[in-house]
Formats: sequence, C-alpha cells, structure tokens
Amino acid sequence: MATSNIVSIFIVEDNAWYGELLEYRLAQNPDYLIRRFTTAQACLDNLSAKPDLITLDYSLPDGQGDQVLRQIKEKLPEVAVIVISGQEDVRTAIALLRQGAYDYLVKDEETADRLWNAVGNVYQQLRLRRENRCLREQIGQKYDSQQAILGESPQIRQLHSLIEKAARANISVSISGETGTGKELVAKAIHFRSDRRTGPFVAVNVAAIPRELLESELFGHEKGAFTGAVSRRVGRFEEANKGTLFLDEIAELDLSLQAKLLRVLQEREVSRVGGGGAIAFDARLMVATHRDLTQEVRDGRFREDLYYRLLGLPILLPPLRERGQDILLLARTFLNNFCHHNSMMLCQLSESAQLLLLQYPFPGNVRELKAVVELAAVLAEGEEIQPQDLSLRGSAPGLPSLAAPTADESLKAQTALIVQRYLDLHQGNIVQVAARLQIGKSTIYRMLQQQEVRIN
Repeated sequence: MATSNIVSIFIVEDNAWYGELLEYRLAQNPDYLIRRFTTAQACLDNLSAKPDLITLDYSLPDGQGDQVLRQIKEKLPEVAVIVISGQEDVRTAIALLRQGAYDYLVKDEETADRLWNAVGNVYQQLRLRRENRCLREQIGQKYDSQQAILGESPQIRQLHSLIEKAARANISVSISGETGTGKELVAKAIHFRSDRRTGPFVAVNVAAIPRELLESELFGHEKGAFTGAVSRRVGRFEEANKGTLFLDEIAELDLSLQAKLLRVLQEREVSRVGGGGAIAFDARLMVATHRDLTQEVRDGRFREDLYYRLLGLPILLPPLRERGQDILLLARTFLNNFCHHNSMMLCQLSESAQLLLLQYPFPGNVRELKAVVELAAVLAEGEEIQPQDLSLRGSAPGLPSLAAPTADESLKAQTALIVQRYLDLHQGNIVQVAARLQIGKSTIYRMLQQQEVRIN
C-alpha cells in the first residue's frame, strides 16, 4: 500500500533562537517538511498549504494563542496544533485543549524533546489515517458496481442504474433475490459509492444468529444484563454509526424483535439490553431477503408497518438463468481470477462446455457458477475445459437432462436443447429468444423448419 509519509509542519515562533532550536530538533526526521514563521498573520496567510501540524507560540506580537488557535481551526478543523507557552497556567491549558489544541507545552530545557515525542505521536496517527483512507479507496474500487457486478444483460444495466440512484440519496434500500444472486455485493456497491463510504459497513445475517442473542447483537447490552454478559457490548447499530447497517435475511426476524426494530428506526436511537439510556445513531439501513416480503406480510409473519419502513428503494436481483450471455462473461472472469491467484495455466471453456453452462438453470446462481468453474479448472486435463469437467447436478423440472454430453452427442444436438429450453421459457417468442441467446432469428426459424425445435 503506497501512502505518503511526509508530514508538513509549521513552526510559529517570534523568538528566532528558539524557533531555530525547534526546527533543528524536528529536522532530525527526514519525513518532516518544516516551514517557520515569526508572526500569527504570516501563518494564517499560508494555511492554504494545508499543514498537518502547527507548533504555536502562545504569545506572539500580533495575537494571543487562543485567538490564533480559533482562526486556525476555523480554516483547518483537522490540523493538529501544539501550543507552546512561556508560563505554566493550568486553566489556560485546559481552555486551549477544549478549544481543539492537540497539546500544551511549557518552554523549558526539555521542551524540544517533549515536542519531538508529541510530533511523533501525531505522525503515527497521520500515517494510520492515511493508510485507512487508502484502504477505504481500494475497497471502494473493489466494490465499484461496474467492476464488482459484471454483466451486459438489460437486467444488469438496469441494476447499475438503480445502484447509482441509491448511492446519491440517503434512502433505505430493500434488496430481494434468490440465494447466491449477490445481495450483499449490491449493498456494498451502494455504500462505497455513497457519501457514507468513509464510514463503516456493518453486515448482520439475521438468520445465522440465535433468536435469544439477536437483540443483544443488534442493540448491544450492559454488563450483567443477563447470564454471561460479563462486560458491556456495543451493538451493531452503534458500530454502523456514520456508515451503513446491512441486515441480511430480514424476513427471518422474530415478530417481537420486529416491533423493537420499528421503534429504533422511528426514534433513530437504541437502548442497550439492561440499559436505561437511549443512544442516538446515524446509520443508513439496507435489508435483504430471498423471500417475498409482501407474502410474508399477508401471512402474518412480517409486520406491515415495518415492511413500509424498510421498503425504501426496492431492488430485485435477477436469477442467473435469466441473464443469458452474462453466464459466460462471469464464467470467464471467475476462471481467469482463479487461475491467476493459483498460478495455474489459463483455462478456456470449450464450445460444448459453454453450451452446457447456458443450458443449466443454476439454482445456486452466481455463487454456484463460481464454484463450478473453479472446480472445473482443477479437474481439466488440458488448457480447455470440457463438459465432463463441469460438476452440474440436477435439472429444472420439465427440462432436458443436464448430464454432460457423451461422445455420440453432437454440438448441434446440444444447441437444439438450449434453444428449445429458451423457447419454452419465453412461450415461443422467437424475438426474445434470439436476443437472449444473441443468435439470429433466422437461425431459430431454420431450426423450426427442420423440426430440430418446436413451439409448444
């Protein structure tokens, strides 16, 4: 991770000898870029350079330390200011620290060494902050919707549009779709493209936490709130402050907890289990489920008022079987990444393997496709993956068997199986089938004429 280690430091000191002493001491570190000023105004006039740290003499010919500190903080709220005074005054020190000073030092023979230690602490904090910022940028790039959610189908283009709209507004988002379609990936893409991207992204799988522990997990608890609560625990709502809280499998939430969640969302504050006070939070909420929440509401398993509170911007993720050529695009991407990370020779999908992937309904969606092609890369004998390397199990009801083709089966027969499947799925709409498979309509008409396929 490449981050700059240079720290820009302003020394503001009207005593030339003392200013030179401080500069000489700090110049021992080659990462410190130092500029020295003898007046407050000279320092204020150069704040556009955005120093990381300022050592400020409390008594300057054109301003007292508290006044100069206030002007500095108005222009650069994040800059660290170490005030150096000729007198030891506890009340003045406390007032300056409350005003935003990083530290208060008294001039004596050890000041230069204490300043060296104080600046060193600031230096380490700045490095950590820069590394965290760099890491967040890398994560943001990783979850950029265009890079993380691959596909060229109309459904995916529409999904990218919704992600962009969700990222621009601080609205709740409800994501639905079959297992393995990438619901958490979409939530991360929205978070890392939004104004909250510098805040935390906290994900909770509601279905994976026992009911008796879920309230404590979400809202936190105080020490002694229940047996085993040996210390205070901050809940996920508090952890997500200034960021995003993602609740996966929200339909699995117990009705009693649904009522508590509704109140939390209405009041924008939580109360820890066993605690009396309310704690305000500022987190964006996103939820996901593979169930039909409207049906859950009709069946009395999900509160209607909570449903409308969570609905926000609804995003429905398409199953992989409806994404046409995206299957091959994703398969090639997974293959290339797997081979690269495992230092393996790059594999290619044979034509018959590609046709088999297009034919398969992928009940596990993108997650299953990734597992299938990675295993195929391991099983393949050469540089090309064959149908027998694809561990595809089962078939959708009423569709042809998806066992790998034998040596007697031709590519033509496999093509006919795929076209027939899509004709059945689209009720014989040739235009739609041609568009989904990216083949000419004339090809399908010829296959119909030669009775290779039929419209039921």
